[in-house]
Amino acid sequence: MKPSLQGGRKAVAFSIACALMLPMVALPDLAHAQSKSKKSASHEAELEARVNQLEQQLAELKAMIQEQKAATSQASATAQAAQTQAQQTDEKVTKVEKTVASVPAKPTFTTAPGVSVAFHGFINASAFSQSKGYTFGNGANAEYPIPGQGGRVNDSLTGVDVRNTRFWLDFTGAKLNDRWSGGGRIEMDFFGGFNGTGAYSQQQPTPRLRQAYMDITNAETGTTFRIGQMWDLMFPMEYIPQSLSHIAFPLGYGTGVIGWRYPGIIWMQDLNHGSEGVKWRFDLAAFEGSWSGPGLTTNYLTAGNAGFKPQVEARLTAKGGNWQAFVVGHWSKLNLHGVDGQTATPIKSDIKSTAVEIGGMWTPGDFIFKSAVYTGNAIGQIFGGLSQFGDIKDKGGYLQAGYKFTPNWTLYGFISASKPDKDDVLRWRAPNTAGLLKNRQQALSLQYTAGAYDFSVEWIHSNLDSTTTNGLGRQKTSANEFTLNGNYRF
Repeated sequence: MKPSLQGGRKAVAFSIACALMLPMVALPDLAHAQSKSKKSASHEAELEARVNQLEQQLAELKAMIQEQKAATSQASATAQAAQTQAQQTDEKVTKVEKTVASVPAKPTFTTAPGVSVAFHGFINASAFSQSKGYTFGNGANAEYPIPGQGGRVNDSLTGVDVRNTRFWLDFTGAKLNDRWSGGGRIEMDFFGGFNGTGAYSQQQPTPRLRQAYMDITNAETGTTFRIGQMWDLMFPMEYIPQSLSHIAFPLGYGTGVIGWRYPGIIWMQDLNHGSEGVKWRFDLAAFEGSWSGPGLTTNYLTAGNAGFKPQVEARLTAKGGNWQAFVVGHWSKLNLHGVDGQTATPIKSDIKSTAVEIGGMWTPGDFIFKSAVYTGNAIGQIFGGLSQFGDIKDKGGYLQAGYKFTPNWTLYGFISASKPDKDDVLRWRAPNTAGLLKNRQQALSLQYTAGAYDFSVEWIHSNLDSTTTNGLGRQKTSANEFTLNGNYRF
């Protein structure tokens, strides 16, 4: 019995031991399972995040595809519209080409390689009525009345003058070397007289060369040399009184406005080239000598041509924002024996021609002011002294004021005067001619401007004091000129 009891106890003990050992055996498996479960959950989270990312990228890709479809559709529509427009344009071009092809071909204007040519000018017509005959001529070159006409009715006249019409060619782009370039100008109008003296000659004015010069310019230094025929420095080119009736022969010409065109050379130098503020320029010139005789005035045989004695002039100019001013001097020497040296000179044989002139322009707002005054001696060759030649002192000047009261309408008023020395005039007066002692000129002009067209109505009045032809008496002559004017600029 004991062995059997002991065996049973052993079995019970073994069973208890197994029961106690079972949790210890199952615990590693449980930890492993839990670890496996955690790994599985983490992997699933990663997969879910990746899926979400892919879905987002897919949505973005769909949006991009939609945008590309819309852009493609718009581009297609634009291309179709452009193609339609191009077809219409081609049709128009074809029509234009056919039209142009039906027009006769014009010759091509050519010149030297690299040189540009500009053709400019204006067409001018003036209908005028004068109470008297005028010195230099009637119509557009009437300046002051012929002395001694009195009040005769048959001195009045009317007409239409187109001689102010002018054209010119400007040449630019010519090269001298790497630093010097230039160009030039050829300018003509129709004050060269009339074609003959017959009944039909008045309607055939002759062309006249006004200017023909070349420019050689250094743009780096602001230096220009002008060679040829051009206005002398005494002529106030940029300050000429505005008028549509008196252009080639300006208002006050010979009565306050002086200067003339001569062959020569001008050195023009910018004094503060490239700087800010007021612009200063100095001009120095030498022109051909000139006088009224005693030899042929058309063959270089006058007192001004005797010997190498050019007319020398110098001018200083300043230009600001709305103003500019100048001062200029003139000198030349005249040998009244002439080129051949045989002409008798009962008064004196040598004369010095001198003059000083100052002037300028001011444009404050809608106002315009132009003026110049001068004093000189023996300046008949530049339209001084009322164009009387001799050792005659003279002083004069002019003033024009304008007001632009609309963009198109401008009113101008003008006065000028020239007063040669009375004793000098009497001493140098030619026999049996009236000596001109003083002239005053006034003018009013109402001008309308639109685009390239100008129209005006003008009134010019002159009062001339002179001697009688024997030099003993005195006389006054006044005259009026009314004009209707049209001008087209191109």
